[in-house]
Amino acid sequence: MSETPAVRRIGVYTSGGDAPGMNAAVRAVVRTAWHLEIGVHGIHRGYAGMMAGTIEPMGRRSVSNIIQQGGTILKTSRAPEFHTAEGRRKAADNLRAHGIDGLVCIGGDGSFRGALDLINEHGVPVVGVPGTIDNDLYGTDLTIGYDTAVNTALDAIDKLRDTGQSHDRMFIIEVMGRHAGFIGLASGIGGGAEEILIPETRTDVEAIAKRIHQRTAAGKTSLIMVVAEGDEIGGAIALGERLKESAGIDFRVSILGHMQRGGRPMAIDRLLASRLGYEAVNALAAGAFNVMVGEVNGEIVHTSLEDTFTRKKPINPALVELAEILAQ
Repeated sequence: MSETPAVRRIGVYTSGGDAPGMNAAVRAVVRTAWHLEIGVHGIHRGYAGMMAGTIEPMGRRSVSNIIQQGGTILKTSRAPEFHTAEGRRKAADNLRAHGIDGLVCIGGDGSFRGALDLINEHGVPVVGVPGTIDNDLYGTDLTIGYDTAVNTALDAIDKLRDTGQSHDRMFIIEVMGRHAGFIGLASGIGGGAEEILIPETRTDVEAIAKRIHQRTAAGKTSLIMVVAEGDEIGGAIALGERLKESAGIDFRVSILGHMQRGGRPMAIDRLLASRLGYEAVNALAAGAFNVMVGEVNGEIVHTSLEDTFTRKKPINPALVELAEILAQ
């Protein structure tokens, strides 16, 4: 190497909800570190493993044949103890004991909040890789796992539409998205949903009921509604109850739940994860600490970890308008 890396040994971990493509990111981190002659350790079960010391060296072959696998070979878990100063001190002590002087955190906003605490209290350099199906992190057009999650939801919507048309039924389909409606909007447009409810837009049950009655009066016998779990109405079950009570409209409810997190990552997620894992290690090697690597308009950008979750990533208003027009 022409220059000495700013770090000598890094740790990589996956944290928060699993997302398709996390393994591809781990693979890229490990092999890029080896290419740059930087030692690399895998930290199992996220912050819980960091506190427990379940940390082991990783070689090029330890990440063979994982790029196509869903989930995460490093596993992930909740770690309430890490929310305490003592828990973070324990984690930092274990990192030092293994000679780790930099971290690659693959996760979402909660994971980055934990990383920021570790940075502020113990000075551990961290570079974040956006791994969350919600696509809600500021500083990147797409997050790892989002495209696969949308396609999983879309497949379910297509199948439920077949059933709805066969039986003249109406379905409310709940997708993930507690605070952001990216999955709901994309899968709803792609699935031809007649109504899409997301946290970023106001939900008017009476107006929805009126539109449904207009459609049925015009001869429409089946209908698909997509609702994000974080919509103000309270999700698919609450919406179905309100429509039944106020307008006498009977719906079948399908909650897709955690199935959206699993499955083999699509090509877009594999490519994005590989590129961002590579860029994360290069950022650490160059001394660009405490940032998230993201892709915006095809270019790699660095965003401060704090900005990724304190700045709101907006829904594209043109897509909201498109959904309304195409549903008519």
